[in-house]
Amino acid sequence: MPRPPKATAGEDPLGAPESTKGETTGEASVAETVDLSVALESFPPGRRATIAVLGRLNHTGRYEFLTSDIRIHCPDGQCTGVRLFFCENSSGVSVDEKWSFRFLYYKCRNCGISRRTFAIRSRLTQGPAGEIEKLGEVPAFGPFTPPRVISLIGPERDSFLKGRRAETQGLGIGAFSYYRRVVESQWQRLIGQIIKVAERLEAPPEMLTNLMAASKESQFSRAVELIKDGIPDVLKVKGHNPLTVLYAALSDGLHAASDEHCLELAGSVRVVLTDLAERIDQALKDQTELHQAVSKLLAKRAKPG
Repeated sequence: MPRPPKATAGEDPLGAPESTKGETTGEASVAETVDLSVALESFPPGRRATIAVLGRLNHTGRYEFLTSDIRIHCPDGQCTGVRLFFCENSSGVSVDEKWSFRFLYYKCRNCGISRRTFAIRSRLTQGPAGEIEKLGEVPAFGPFTPPRVISLIGPERDSFLKGRRAETQGLGIGAFSYYRRVVESQWQRLIGQIIKVAERLEAPPEMLTNLMAASKESQFSRAVELIKDGIPDVLKVKGHNPLTVLYAALSDGLHAASDEHCLELAGSVRVVLTDLAERIDQALKDQTELHQAVSKLLAKRAKPG
């Protein structure tokens, strides 16, 4: 991953507006006391934190910026889970009472491949204690999204991830809008994946006929009506067709809805989409493994002796 240009004290690497270069207001002015690792792991950009021990005295009597390992998700194939990341560039970096801007480069201790870059500003307040504000990070802030979900929604990957970040920050209307865009533009793709499962499971001809007809519809409402009771049981959520559930949630709409209500709906849409992706993936995987097992047994039986 290419690194941004190095920033020195007093420089603003992100070109932040003047209102963020002095004392910030709003959410960023509220400084919660946490460890630096917690702020980097879980705080969204724009959030400020008080750090009990931001620096340590060196032999010259100056404070050096003090970092520690963080635990975040590593997407590399060797890891694909939460791993320890260490900071590669904090050694010898001084910190004082003036706000300074810097990049922190973290690397996975397990695979040594995955990296995460944080843009922050920091200052000492009293002794080793200080404040930081996260300005941004690469890859973008947000909870890990399983690859099977990304595969299911295809071209709307960015919209889904934006919705996930908005949901994490409590922006209900924004999150719901992004998730609705995902479903409304990709419902035919979802039906296509359901058809694959139905074919693998050798579903009744009538079910396959209705699924194929639904996939060719131009309106989500008519497609849902065609298959409301006709999908493989392994894909149902508590006996319900997940597409019917999604359509009902989207039909609720944004009209006169509070941000809190939209946030609740957004979370429900995400959970149903994620569950559907997992069920489709597992159903196809199970059938592939079954066919392979049967093929191996038949091949062994065919061999003489």
